[in-house]
This record gives sequence, C-alpha cells and structure tokens, in this order.
Amino acid sequence: MNTPEWLKPAILGAAAGAIAVGIIGFSWGGWVTGGTATKMANAMSRDSVTAALVPVCVNTSRADVNRTDKLATIRDASAYQRRNALMETGWATAPGADAPSRDLAAACLDALEL
Repeated sequence: MNTPEWLKPAILGAAAGAIAVGIIGFSWGGWVTGGTATKMANAMSRDSVTAALVPVCVNTSRADVNRTDKLATIRDASAYQRRNALMETGWATAPGADAPSRDLAAACLDALEL
C-alpha cells in the first residue's frame, strides 16, 4: 500500500497539536476534570446554603432570652474558640439539622460582628 509522503508529517503535526491544546487548555484555559468540577460545585453549593442560613442564625440569636449572657461568653472566648462557643449556643444549628454547622457558625460570627 502506497501512502503519500505528506501523511506522516501531517499525522505527527496533528498529534503534537492535540497534545499542545490539551496542555494549554488545562494549564491556562481553565479546563478541569469532572472530579474537580464536582468538588467546585459542592463547595459553591455549601457556601450558598451557608449564606442563605446566616439570617436564620442571626434571628435565632435575637430571639434567645439568654442572648446577652451567650454573647458575653462568645466575646470572652479566645478568637479561635469563638466559633465553638457560638456552636454551643445552638444558634448555628440549621432548622431540621441535628448538629450545628461549623461553616454557619463562622458566617454567623461575621454577621453578628463579634
């Protein structure tokens, strides 16, 4: 079988171009694998849910009859223990959840400006 002499360089050029496009696409083009896209989507949805629940946390804190004592306890805690102190108040527990959320507690601390 006779093949044209231009066929081998054309095939090598196409292969090199495909490799270059893949490298450039994943390095600088913003392409990601399916697993990375799933991780990014999960993180974005978790952040969105947390942002949506911050008003619930703030309203729960405002409705608490022991609010002043609990806020004093949170303020007296060291900076890295404030999130845990807020979680112990129960304000960072989303409606229907069994346990408080660490992400919601951190966002609620920012909203309460402690």
